[in-house]
Amino acid sequence: MIKRVLSMAKDTKERILAAALDMFSQNGYAGTNIRELTASLGLVKSAMYRHFQSKEDIWNALLDELIAYYDAHFGSPGHLPPVPDSPEELVDMTMRMVDFTVRDEKVIKSRKLLTIEQFRDDRARSLATKHFLTGLEEMFTHVFSGMMDKGLLRRDDPAMAAFAYTAPISAMIHLCDREPEKTADAVRRIEAFSRHFIRVYGAADAITEERRRSIHENPDS
Repeated sequence: MIKRVLSMAKDTKERILAAALDMFSQNGYAGTNIRELTASLGLVKSAMYRHFQSKEDIWNALLDELIAYYDAHFGSPGHLPPVPDSPEELVDMTMRMVDFTVRDEKVIKSRKLLTIEQFRDDRARSLATKHFLTGLEEMFTHVFSGMMDKGLLRRDDPAMAAFAYTAPISAMIHLCDREPEKTADAVRRIEAFSRHFIRVYGAADAITEERRRSIHENPDS
């Protein structure tokens, strides 16, 4: 009986946070009304206050949840992705991340929320900087440093290479948020850019080997 009650309470809390993400991402913090939020869930305000003391409490709990979600799906300083073993693996890894980030509804709503609220809230501003810029740079600095060590990319400043790689990709992802009808074209452009980056930064031996392997696997291309 106690487990059932706790499970129901957890479900209600998660439903409140999901509805809050919907409303905050559409209307912003100031434009979200607690009465409308609870009504959308078929709850009264007193039921909401059993889980959260205020709208600000909901906001902070939602940011905590988003941090955990991003870390689980995109990695964190303590959980970085493996270094690719070939240029093609870099393209594959990049496109898996892009495909997820432009199609996962929770990530899309989170980006919209942070875009709206970064000018109002310090935590939102810090998270926007991390997830739109510095976090990606740190991740790909690690990736490119490892690829340089493996002789897959020519020796250069991995941080500058990461900046050159992630800035255009991030810009295209934001285009997908603004104009979803352009998502398919944006994804194609990101893949074309990833391959262009390899041609520019790839070590000569690695590029030659990648071309040889491609011809072997696709003799009619």
